[in-house]
Amino acid sequence: MMTKNTKKRKSKRARIVLGFVIVVAVAVGIVFSRFGGFGTGPSANAEEFAEYATPISQIDVPQDKRVIALGEATHGNKEFQQLKLDVFKVLVEKNNVCAFALEGDFGGCEVVNRYIHGGEGTAEEAAAAIGFAIYRTDEMANLITWMREYNETAKPDQDLRFYGFDMQRVEHSYEFLLEEAHKLQVDTTDLEKLLGEDGYSETFDADQIGEVYTALERSIKTSASEEDATFALHLIDCLKQNIELDKLVNSSDYSGIRDGFMAKNAMWVLAQEQARGNNCIFISAHNGHIEQKGTYGPDQKVMGSLLADELGEAYYAIGTDFFEAEVNLPKGDQRMTHTFYSYDPLAKAAATSGLETCWLDFSRIPETVELANYINEPIMMGSVGEYFSPLMYVLPQTYRVKREPIEPYDSMILVSHAHPTEIKALS
Repeated sequence: MMTKNTKKRKSKRARIVLGFVIVVAVAVGIVFSRFGGFGTGPSANAEEFAEYATPISQIDVPQDKRVIALGEATHGNKEFQQLKLDVFKVLVEKNNVCAFALEGDFGGCEVVNRYIHGGEGTAEEAAAAIGFAIYRTDEMANLITWMREYNETAKPDQDLRFYGFDMQRVEHSYEFLLEEAHKLQVDTTDLEKLLGEDGYSETFDADQIGEVYTALERSIKTSASEEDATFALHLIDCLKQNIELDKLVNSSDYSGIRDGFMAKNAMWVLAQEQARGNNCIFISAHNGHIEQKGTYGPDQKVMGSLLADELGEAYYAIGTDFFEAEVNLPKGDQRMTHTFYSYDPLAKAAATSGLETCWLDFSRIPETVELANYINEPIMMGSVGEYFSPLMYVLPQTYRVKREPIEPYDSMILVSHAHPTEIKALS
């Protein structure tokens, strides 16, 4: 028989459960209203959008820019990989850009740079040297092949260069540093003790490894001219950055510190090109890295924000987004394809207009047209990294960001239907 106390306890539990359900429902409602719900979302006026959207071949970036950045809404789609080449071709022709810099490790990208200047191997092997699976694709190999073929007939001092501004791997940077140290006739005894078959030797801790690099840096500076030492010293910078990142691998500061290093390295690339008489470079990374006003927190700016602080109006950011994307993402040791919708009214207008890929220059859109509202007010945009969680299907807002497009970007490229990349196996 149920006593009065039992009834009271059950009634109290029911009220608690009901209260919890209400709180969750309100929270979900708030999140959905802020970041969009299921489905494909609203659309900008398709006819008006088509008036201002242009083909990629008609991209026209002002000549006073020093760093032109191309973002990618996902790392796992062919179209965003292909855009690197398509946009680079335009910038080489119209803006006399000779340097491409990638969200890839400096040493790995130097392997590519040597290949496009006549080095041995294949374009696929060069792409694999970058180190990240997302670049072992036909699209990256095509970019590398095009740069190599361009260099075969390029005029003196107009050859194309390939750089990396990341620092998450050490193998190739270490190998090139050892090579440079030998050229500069600097003692490499301590350096050669650092790296084993699987990375840094467990004999040394991070501080000891850093001390070896610092000592080598000091030796190089005292024994070689600044011009001769530039490449070696930058290799040391990247290797020391890697050590600092490793210390922060479980820290909330990791992303901000990494972006700070990437901004510093991108500026180094710009300085190298300016020394060659070239005033502009082209860089590519995930949208989240190239945003002009992006942050990870109150005191942590993303790379693009730091570059914009440094360069002002001379920094130009091209964001990208998709209407529908089948994204190649990792799942353990394998990869799988997952379908997402950005909820972006601009991308949906592109799809409705029948424009598979198009460029939208915000400076050409008058304030008096309806389309201006979509670039000046917060809208949903897709943002998928190299990560998948089943929660992304349950709560689609987990792969979306809400931004006023004109704040992070100067223009955008919209892809209606993005297809998954095909990752090549390591040979």
